[in-house]
Amino acid sequence: MENCLGKSMVLDYYKLREQPFGVTPDSRYLFLSASHQEALASLLYGIDAGRGFIALIARPGMGKTTLLFHALHQLRSKATTIFLFQAISTPMDLLRAILTDLGVREMPGGPGQMQLRLNELLVAQARLGKRVVVVIDEAQNLDDSVLELVRMLSNFETSREKLIQIILSGQPELGEKIASPELVQLRQRISMFACLDPFSSETTELYIDHRLRVAGYDLQTPLFTTEALALISQHSEGIPRNINNLCFNSLSLGCALKRKAIDGDVVREVVADLDLGRWRTETSLRSEGRGLQGAPAFLSIASAPPMLVGRVSRLAVAIAALLIIGGAVFASRWGFPKASVQMNRGHTPLLAAAGPSSNQGPPPTVSVDSAPQEDSVASSVAPVDTANQDQRVVTSETTIRVTPGETLRGICVENFGSCNPQLLQEINRLNPRLSNLDHIEAGQKILLPSSTAKQSITQLQGRASLAERAMQ
Repeated sequence: MENCLGKSMVLDYYKLREQPFGVTPDSRYLFLSASHQEALASLLYGIDAGRGFIALIARPGMGKTTLLFHALHQLRSKATTIFLFQAISTPMDLLRAILTDLGVREMPGGPGQMQLRLNELLVAQARLGKRVVVVIDEAQNLDDSVLELVRMLSNFETSREKLIQIILSGQPELGEKIASPELVQLRQRISMFACLDPFSSETTELYIDHRLRVAGYDLQTPLFTTEALALISQHSEGIPRNINNLCFNSLSLGCALKRKAIDGDVVREVVADLDLGRWRTETSLRSEGRGLQGAPAFLSIASAPPMLVGRVSRLAVAIAALLIIGGAVFASRWGFPKASVQMNRGHTPLLAAAGPSSNQGPPPTVSVDSAPQEDSVASSVAPVDTANQDQRVVTSETTIRVTPGETLRGICVENFGSCNPQLLQEINRLNPRLSNLDHIEAGQKILLPSSTAKQSITQLQGRASLAERAMQ
């Protein structure tokens, strides 16, 4: 296959004057969605009206920096603009950065002298009829002490107008920080909040067409198919930076494959290579993968990118088959009803209905000796040693009263010698009103399972662990 990964080769192949999906905040490529237009209008109006403080908040990759550059460009004739993007750790760093941009080369001694010098410069700019606009990018990383100095800078004013306008730009964490009780005075001084929203699927298509047009592409022949555009919108989540990454890699791959139009197959392969789905794994696991504290959670096939599914589907099917067969063997070996063994998102089998409920009498007795001797896995499981357990060990379902300072895990260790997710789930089954396993109150009554039920749970977990090691 002819090499088509060079920059000029990709541009020549698709008849582009320049790369349309670059990573620099080029104002020529600025695309104003509805929320971008509203945010830009808020910034310009707030500065023109002398509101003092303005905040611009958006998720990473939404184009905050490009929008700010565009706004400052429009203000260049009537304002002195300062854009701070470097790391600012202390109030002195902030004062030094502002003074440097205003042309000061030799810094005064302490913070008091630096503030006096800054005030002199602001007054001089006001006499020239110019506003001083300071943009602080990535402001969510600022320490509270720096934000407190930012608030104090608003005191630089005359009887008629503010001498300095400040725009705080940052990610949603900035909004949370400003809303904290410690920064209530700063919050009161911010008169305008501007936000940027992710693109819809229609806006995503308009955005891609806009960038292609600026780069010189003839839109009479669509470069991306309808399916490709839909996939880009879905996997980018409407974030411009993600859209750029997907489009850039799709053009590179499409050139290498000699595709005149970028279709769905090309985008799917790019998504699999970039593995964008893994960035959403943590959120999905929190909502559906952790039933008990400390229990492992596994990525489901449904949440993986389509191409990734194709690569691991055989392995996933094999593992699923082993788990199902193993669950049936465990169920038949221990005499549990088939419905009692459940696969809980990749966990070892749980005893969801192994015994009757608390109002139906004691659970059935489980015999370990009935296992066939030829089963190497079964013979390697040692019986549970209860000789060294505390005197509160129970031999049947027992109700205990929680004493001050006790935790559920501590009660498990005290009564059964150990604690595991399966045992916690059995306790949760016996106590349906126990909504939070991590929070129990003094005086609360808790029904504990019998020691034989706990023994079966422990041995079942041991068998699953041995089987898992055997498959590795």
